[in-house]
Amino acid sequence: MLLEALASAVLGLALAAAAVHRLSHRLPLRSLVLTTGVAGALFGAFLTHSALDAGNFLLTLVGAAIVSAASLSLLLRPSGRLRRRSAPA
Repeated sequence: MLLEALASAVLGLALAAAAVHRLSHRLPLRSLVLTTGVAGALFGAFLTHSALDAGNFLLTLVGAAIVSAASLSLLLRPSGRLRRRSAPA
């Protein structure tokens, strides 16, 4: 269990660092992104480990990566200005 938690935290940190590197103009503070990536991965590992029980190390990491990527995607902002036009009356 400890190895799963450590591996999922490292995986979440790697995903968050890749997101900061590729999408820094669309993300908030770097520390918030890194923390969200790790927290999402740990929560995903917990959920996957609880659902599948022990012995599924790779599936636990896959679940951690999915939840981490989903939580990181919630931090994205639109890339450009939104053009709002009023609806025709």
